[in-house]
Amino acid sequence: MIDLRSDTVSKPSEAMRAQMSAAPVGDDVFGDDPTVNALEAKVAKLAGKESALFLPSGTQSNLVALLSHCQRGEEYIVGQDYHTYLYEAGGGAVFGSVQPQPIPVETDGSLNLEVVKSRIKPDDSHFARSKLLVLENTHNGKVLGLDYMAQASRFVKENGLSLHLDGARVFNAAVALGVDVSEIASHVDSVSICCSKGLGAPVGSLLCGTAEFIDSSRRWRKMAGGGLRQSGILAAAIDYALDNNVDRLQVDHANAKRLADSLAKIDQIDVLSNQTNMVFIGLPSREMGEQFADSAAEQGVKVIGGQRMRLVTHLDIDEEDIAKVIASFRAFFAA
Repeated sequence: MIDLRSDTVSKPSEAMRAQMSAAPVGDDVFGDDPTVNALEAKVAKLAGKESALFLPSGTQSNLVALLSHCQRGEEYIVGQDYHTYLYEAGGGAVFGSVQPQPIPVETDGSLNLEVVKSRIKPDDSHFARSKLLVLENTHNGKVLGLDYMAQASRFVKENGLSLHLDGARVFNAAVALGVDVSEIASHVDSVSICCSKGLGAPVGSLLCGTAEFIDSSRRWRKMAGGGLRQSGILAAAIDYALDNNVDRLQVDHANAKRLADSLAKIDQIDVLSNQTNMVFIGLPSREMGEQFADSAAEQGVKVIGGQRMRLVTHLDIDEEDIAKVIASFRAFFAA
């Protein structure tokens, strides 16, 4: 199957599996898994931060960040369509009694900082304490530029907030901008980097920040059930991905653009956006989208049907696959 549902569906390569198999391991809860320790040091350096913490998932990484930044009765301001608010089951509120304050996301994936300012609570016993601003880069494949990141950094300092970045696909952003991840992360207090998406590792995220912040996060990780034992087997996959799968993200971006450009020529399809490795399209009706998904599946192409569809390229999708996907769209809409 040519699977365009998400970049989380990619499979570990044989070379990645071999590195996992050969990884020296220990007990990471005791802090003596050498492969995990080396990976945390490596990613901290890549992000330009003092320290990093390996966690099983991006959702847990963001949760631990919220719990480390905020106390009970405090709040984080976040985009209402961002993953940390919409797709993480309300973890900050459930586990930490941390209140989310969602605001609309701009069309470019950013948050309007004037709107953010209007939602910061006064120092009054009636209100939760505004403590943290959360951004997402990329958001729906859209890249937040360095100028905006710098503005957000100045904004939080002026308004007494901390700044966390859900950087699940921050390497996609860095490749698109032609910069190191550290240039993006330099503007935030903490960043969560998911490695099971475009980088192609099967499991794992890294949370990066100051040494003090990561010490607190390590305790929260344990409470949230994220303390693993011989997790060097998983860390080795991420190490391989960082060495081999970062620069090739350009291929995913090029394949997505090729797909978007071709679909834009089909009358019934409206290409809504295409940056990095995601193509969003609009169709005349939800029923048509679901019919296409059924038809495509018969041809070996897997998508999530709907009136608004997301198509995601990744390391298991090559140029020949993109040609087959374009042919399936053309055949369906020509019928």
